[in-house]
Amino acid sequence: MMPRMHRLTGVLCALLTVSTASMALGACAPADENSSTASSTSAGADACTKDKLTTLKPGTLTLATDQPAYAPWFDNDDPANGKGFESAVAYAVAAELGYARENVTWVRVPFNAAIAPGPKQFDADLNEFSITDERKQAVDFSSPYYDVTQTVVALKSSPAAKVTTVDGLKGLKLGAQVGSTSYTAAQKIDPGVAVFNNNDDAKAALSNGQIDGLVVDLPTAFQIQSELTDGVIVGQLPAGSDKPEQFGIVLDKGSPLTACVSRAVDQLRDRGELEKLQTTWLAQAGNAPVLS
Repeated sequence: MMPRMHRLTGVLCALLTVSTASMALGACAPADENSSTASSTSAGADACTKDKLTTLKPGTLTLATDQPAYAPWFDNDDPANGKGFESAVAYAVAAELGYARENVTWVRVPFNAAIAPGPKQFDADLNEFSITDERKQAVDFSSPYYDVTQTVVALKSSPAAKVTTVDGLKGLKLGAQVGSTSYTAAQKIDPGVAVFNNNDDAKAALSNGQIDGLVVDLPTAFQIQSELTDGVIVGQLPAGSDKPEQFGIVLDKGSPLTACVSRAVDQLRDRGELEKLQTTWLAQAGNAPVLS
């Protein structure tokens, strides 16, 4: 399976630990709670114990993600195996809240359905959701657990492969996943960006020349490159502002769990656990220059 194309400086140090690209090392740190747009009230330890948490099913934490669930965020389309960055983060958060693995269940919810208004069939959803003000009108977000950079992937035979600047991409045909922040980034360069429901369709379009390049997050870019016999990472798109794009865990709007889930994420970050998980599941060798 290909990785999901979602979701601009930050945590990529772990991602490029073994890379020789020095410019990437300047954008490296676990997601910073102080730069997040996520909002949550503080929660004390006493309020965040399993016996005091209000979940859909008492004593059980119901987690969600889309199907298929792509690497490197999940492994083998099995979120319950604890493998892949977001699966590992999910179980680490659950443990912080007092839930053993046998007390965690998973359901599958489409990406757009998870961030739509209305009651949820999950307690928390991890699916490369970028925290945005628009989405916060419909759902809650936890503190951020990952900082994102958007990246262009192409075939070596594509005219995009030799591009070194953002302006060089203009006039080329780009593609991205519908509803994603990758699409938003691509649209700023190519107003007629091609839209795909999933990465399988996007990969096929790239392979047969329908598009010149895909816009995806950097871990996904490495995964796509590895799955293409002649794939190449063109480069990272520069941040549009000083505020990084960040992934957060999605919860129902006004969920009683939001503050406690945020507290769990904050504790994992403070102890260095998020950075360890990034190193374990997202570290990739390769060159990913920043397009000027």
